[in-house]
Amino acid sequence: MTIARFLSSDDLHRLAAYWRRRRASHIDPSLVVLRRRVATGVGAVLLGLVALGFAKAGDLAQHGFARLVALWPYAPLVTTPALFAGVMFLTARWAPDARGSGIPQVIASTRAPEASSRGPLVSMRTAAAKFGLTITMLFAGASVGREGPTVQISAALMVMVHRLFRVPITAGVLIAGGAAGVAAAFNTPLAGVAFAIEELASAYEQKVAVLVMAAVMIAGLISLGIAGDYVYFGAMRQTLAVAAMLVICPVAGILGGLAGGLFTRLVLSFAAPTHPLLKRLRSRPILFAGSCGLIVAVLGIVTGGGTWGTGYETTRSLVEGTGATLWFGPAKALATLATTLSGTPGGIFAPSLAVGAGVGNLLTPIFPGNPAGAVVLLGMVAYFTGVVRAPLTAVIIISEATASRGMIVPLFATALIADGVSALVSRERLYHGLAKPFLPAVKTSASVDE
Repeated sequence: MTIARFLSSDDLHRLAAYWRRRRASHIDPSLVVLRRRVATGVGAVLLGLVALGFAKAGDLAQHGFARLVALWPYAPLVTTPALFAGVMFLTARWAPDARGSGIPQVIASTRAPEASSRGPLVSMRTAAAKFGLTITMLFAGASVGREGPTVQISAALMVMVHRLFRVPITAGVLIAGGAAGVAAAFNTPLAGVAFAIEELASAYEQKVAVLVMAAVMIAGLISLGIAGDYVYFGAMRQTLAVAAMLVICPVAGILGGLAGGLFTRLVLSFAAPTHPLLKRLRSRPILFAGSCGLIVAVLGIVTGGGTWGTGYETTRSLVEGTGATLWFGPAKALATLATTLSGTPGGIFAPSLAVGAGVGNLLTPIFPGNPAGAVVLLGMVAYFTGVVRAPLTAVIIISEATASRGMIVPLFATALIADGVSALVSRERLYHGLAKPFLPAVKTSASVDE
């Protein structure tokens, strides 16, 4: 008769945790440092490759959806709601921790990293589900991005590699993985570091800084080496005169901050509903997801496909000054809100930048004597900051993704105004608010380890 028969599963977990801590105390510190460095390097290479594969798969999914619409223009009225409902069913049944963006899960995991590394939030099973379900949402025409999911997938990969190398899992491991995911997804290394500082790290330490920068650098090199030194949203070399900047920046910052803050408030209100109607909608997640899919389908058909997917092509054309219809921004905002509220897996980074480009597009007729691309950039940074409340990340992503170094000062001014306005509309930051439902799972895992 074995000892295990007399112990509960919790007792076995505590015993295993005790022996892990005991073994760790006898390991040479220099060996731990070496293992950590090797694990970070290997993990960064791996996640860089996976991020590129994810991007390629996402593009193929969107092209497949476009071919479907070209053959049967009204097919999305059936396929999009059906896929929304089907993805929601699969997520709720088999991968509940893969829902939504993925960034809130990583933020929650940093509260108890060692325990979370053995839980579902950053497991490879959840990462695989996130990958497949996000691709399916892109094939459904959903207004989602792959950047948030890349953060969760990258954190899971980094955790897996560190566990293989028997390196203790710290918050820095999760932060490095998530930040490198942003760098690889947008091909913007500096934005990965900024994102780690503003969003993933509640307390930024020097050790974490080194780990993050090493992972970001390696992942960025992998992306540059394979995909080339491309500019994500196209190049924008124009600048604004000081007099124009003093007028346009406050207008764009206030408008983008209000719109982004309203989006955040609506999403957080639905995530923790107090109104009876919202509670009733939340009680039927599959039916509600299908209804959201129908809204997305109708918006896409009415706008001639302008709101499908990430919005990358339209955003690029706006940045490069070729223009788009004025309804693009509001319609894309509605499609993104419907997709986000559905609870299905998918990120909001790229759609939010697309909505922001639409906000800037609305401002171009008001300031006709100024470069349209420059005004669009201010709308992008304003709305994105209003949603995410990370002005440094917003400015660096946009400046790196558009090669608009001459716009750094107006971008910073607009982002700071938008951040202040958004805080007045929604005091709670989006990702930190969405991380709250995942905290009980983290606390449960941590209590088992004690």
